[in-house]
Amino acid sequence: MEYKRLGLTGIKISRFVLGTMQFGWRIGEKESFRVMDKAIELGINCLDTADIYSYWAENGYPGKTEEIIGRWFKERGVRNDLIIATKVRGAMSDDINDRGLSRRHINQAIRGSLKRLQTDWIDLYQIHSFDIETSIEETLQALDMLVNNGTVNYVGASNIHPWRLVESFWVSDKHGYVRFETIQPVYNMARRLLVEYQFEHVIKKYGVGVISYSPLGNGFLTGRYTKNQPLPDTPRSGNVKKRYFTKKRFRILDTVKEIAEDHEVTMAQVAIAWILTKDVITAPIIAANTVEQLEENVGALELRLNEDEIKRLDEISDWIPEYESIR
Repeated sequence: MEYKRLGLTGIKISRFVLGTMQFGWRIGEKESFRVMDKAIELGINCLDTADIYSYWAENGYPGKTEEIIGRWFKERGVRNDLIIATKVRGAMSDDINDRGLSRRHINQAIRGSLKRLQTDWIDLYQIHSFDIETSIEETLQALDMLVNNGTVNYVGASNIHPWRLVESFWVSDKHGYVRFETIQPVYNMARRLLVEYQFEHVIKKYGVGVISYSPLGNGFLTGRYTKNQPLPDTPRSGNVKKRYFTKKRFRILDTVKEIAEDHEVTMAQVAIAWILTKDVITAPIIAANTVEQLEENVGALELRLNEDEIKRLDEISDWIPEYESIR
């Protein structure tokens, strides 16, 4: 495993971050434990989660994923060895104030996350998205207090617009508050525009760490989907079709497949290896429903794309404008 400094912070994280949204949703607790055990074995030292995971699942509820991780921390005794990143913003109950980025909710949410994760501190506490009903001053002041009292080490922002990030830096500088040290944007070969066109100059100027998500485009870049394939009537497949089913993106798949066959690796490994060639990305978030899937994804670290292959992938996927958003 390789490790990189996280933005301008003093910590280093593995080149992959283990995503945990599937825990308690697509896989149960036993398999979740196996995946986390394998992640440690492979050298991954950072887990990303959120307080709302996995409320949408059958028999799911907000905080379920954090509870699974917390029980694993306690059983394995590995909390001190790992960087845990979680998020705050979503609705945790029917209470109208039990959501958002107000001082009240942040203070309430952090206590819940600490309890569920069975830890005394959070390494990276991220806003899950922006809250237009709460001033950025109030949010940053609340986060600043958590850092000052030792509950949180660093703060970050997921699903944020570049101009709002810059505004937050101005507010942090003006009031002496902590700043967002990291961002968590979507980034993959078929969705490059947000990071490379809108964010890259901000990232480099301010030394922001980037923990990107959806490296495989919801499975699109694995080759799972074909042009004429009928899709199941589910929200997930609907999102994949809306975001990725274009002629140019299917041409990306053709190129990825050719390179994968040349190296005798999977298309997923090619897609992830391509991300690892981008200096602007600190570490992509990879998720896995099985140990085997995790091993496959991490295997991308061993794949060395040559300059010609990187150029081919860059050119075929260059800033596709048909559909881009921050989520």
